[in-house]
Amino acid sequence: MEVSYGVCRLSVVSVRKEQSHQSLQVTQLLFGDHYMVTDDGGDGIWLRISIYFDGTDGWIERKQHHAISQEYFDQINTTDFKITTDICSTILYKKSPIAILLGSIVPISQSELFKMDEQFAFNGESKSLGQKRDFEFLRTVSLKYLNVPEQEGGKSPFGVDGAGLVQAAFRISGYSISRSPEKLIKQQKPVKSIDDVKPGDIAFFASRKEGKLKTGLLLEENRVLHADGRVKIDHLLEDGVLDIETKIFTHELKSIIRILND
Repeated sequence: MEVSYGVCRLSVVSVRKEQSHQSLQVTQLLFGDHYMVTDDGGDGIWLRISIYFDGTDGWIERKQHHAISQEYFDQINTTDFKITTDICSTILYKKSPIAILLGSIVPISQSELFKMDEQFAFNGESKSLGQKRDFEFLRTVSLKYLNVPEQEGGKSPFGVDGAGLVQAAFRISGYSISRSPEKLIKQQKPVKSIDDVKPGDIAFFASRKEGKLKTGLLLEENRVLHADGRVKIDHLLEDGVLDIETKIFTHELKSIIRILND
């Protein structure tokens, strides 16, 4: 099929690995996320999409798809829109209120390339998507996810996994990084030693039970924010993640990378 385009106009939309509600959720769309439609599914129910900002592929329900023109898609790519910093806020879209979540893209900017057909009104907290911020801002944003339930493929303040948490916190802070730990770990040189880590570094570790690669964000004093049942803070040592309550090592440290400039 010929590629078409879409943008999320709902609070949150599940993106599945396969054409089924029982399939693994690989990620989520938040309000304002835009994507290419690469396959019509052939069943009238599902569409295969590729998310623009990180290249994640998956399936969404056709009923949750909002079509846009290539012209509008290209505008989104080149305009420095706002990204929300409130856990939850409200936008008026075509005079109807929609609750939007932390990390949603609000299509409002200082200079519009052309008049948009859609009508928006938003007065919550936000920042320019492209404005890069320091660790203190990253830390403040990331801690808004503290105690959020762990949810495979989630990236909202009501359900998130470690990769979604780290990606969302960095995106809100002005940095685009991959959602995939396997891809992300290959894109940057590793920090040589646990003794060289700095707040804002990204740690990768594997569960001693499951072996799946997970992602966490380094805070001060070698503490790590990660998702393990819920988003929590534990200690990161050379041997891995030490549960701050049980004093048991739960994950084996694999690598650490640095995104923020010194």
